[in-house]
Amino acid sequence: MTETGSQFEEFFGDPRWAPAIIRATVLEAAHPQVGAALIDSSTFVTHPWRRLRNTVVSLQRMFGPDDEVRRREAARLNRLHARLKGTDAHRRPYDALDPAVRAWVVATLFESGVTMFRLSGQPLEQDVMERLYAEFRAYLAALDGDADQLPPTLQEFWPYYDRVIEQELENTEAMRIILYRLFDHLPAPPLLHGLPTLWAAGRAVAGPLLGAVTVASLPEPFRRKAGLPELPGAQTLMQGVYLGAGLARFLPDGWLRPEAVIDLLTLSPDSDDPRARTFSALRDRMKRAGALVRLLAPLPPEREPGTATVSWRSAEEFFRGVLDQTGNGYLDWPDLAAMAREIAGRLDLDEPAETRLYDAFAAWWRELQAALDTDGDGRVSASEYAAAVPSLAGPALIRVAEVLFDVTDANGDQRVDAAEYRALFRTGFRRDLPGADGTYTRAEFVRGFLAFMSGRERSTPYDPLLADA
Repeated sequence: MTETGSQFEEFFGDPRWAPAIIRATVLEAAHPQVGAALIDSSTFVTHPWRRLRNTVVSLQRMFGPDDEVRRREAARLNRLHARLKGTDAHRRPYDALDPAVRAWVVATLFESGVTMFRLSGQPLEQDVMERLYAEFRAYLAALDGDADQLPPTLQEFWPYYDRVIEQELENTEAMRIILYRLFDHLPAPPLLHGLPTLWAAGRAVAGPLLGAVTVASLPEPFRRKAGLPELPGAQTLMQGVYLGAGLARFLPDGWLRPEAVIDLLTLSPDSDDPRARTFSALRDRMKRAGALVRLLAPLPPEREPGTATVSWRSAEEFFRGVLDQTGNGYLDWPDLAAMAREIAGRLDLDEPAETRLYDAFAAWWRELQAALDTDGDGRVSASEYAAAVPSLAGPALIRVAEVLFDVTDANGDQRVDAAEYRALFRTGFRRDLPGADGTYTRAEFVRGFLAFMSGRERSTPYDPLLADA
């Protein structure tokens, strides 16, 4: 994986990766251990765009030419997965560090990459396929220390793949959510907030289309085993989507780079980034078209982003949009762990700093559980939270804010400067928010975080970090 111009890197900018990655995710989620981990701890339902961007960034790091970047990313992924273990609805244990499970995840990415070329009428040559397989085995070796869970040769891979399909995959809840709920209820990416009518209209068409194309692209033995219906004409539609996506690769270089597209979609409209200001002007024109659509399909108005620097959420809205990160209707440890995970990933923290951050969030969870879990079921419901109308700014939350400041202040000068601010919030450095000298002091930083997390106050930087999809 140290060679430049790798096979994966060459394929990664291909637009056909979009439907192929959706397909791979469905096959991953059909594994009972992966499916259970997704249901218990993942933010893929409530924050799909954030999850997609993090996946793209991770793959780029792991398949890039820099050995040190790859080492740090592998260590980060291992720490993340070490925290994902438990039991599923059938009381079967799952562990995200299980070598066989990790091998299956890598296998789905490789096989879906091969399949995307076959479905679009350009099957890979044998030698190209073998080089690509070797790179994915090297990816697994970088994570686990070896790649023994994947067969050593491509010829041996296909029987392994068929065996897992036949013997281990199930019609899991996570798989059903991805196929039938995620697309139909996919929230607008941050940049398209304020255009609810146009987004809903586009989603109403694209959601069922993506679901049908994904089902049609799955291996036939798995479709039969899982009882997934294939709509008439779905195969033709699927091939048309892959062929159409393939044509986009003839656009000028850089137009459809995955990281550029994802960065644009996850860009906050309130950012000082010039792209956000350009899109805001375009959005004003698009609203005129949205007004025409609303005449035919009225929808409730959606809050305009950036219309007010400070506004207030109801307790229910705050619970749903900020606290319930996994979208299961409750506040529990996986929700706060998801916050810590997102912050640690954005700042690319090393192990000691990451552990401090997780420990601070864990102490906050214990404080919340003691104060709000009135029925003793180990989690906090929306009704328990709303009934208490709590003040969340206790000692543990203050400690979270202080640790967050420390890990953001990379140079240790007790101020958050422009570069450190961008690293955390992934937005332009707004000179009107920090102190007069263009930085945040510890007190200012802690005060802003507590106002957001305890007062339900909307915040230009913290909403994109913790609330946006």
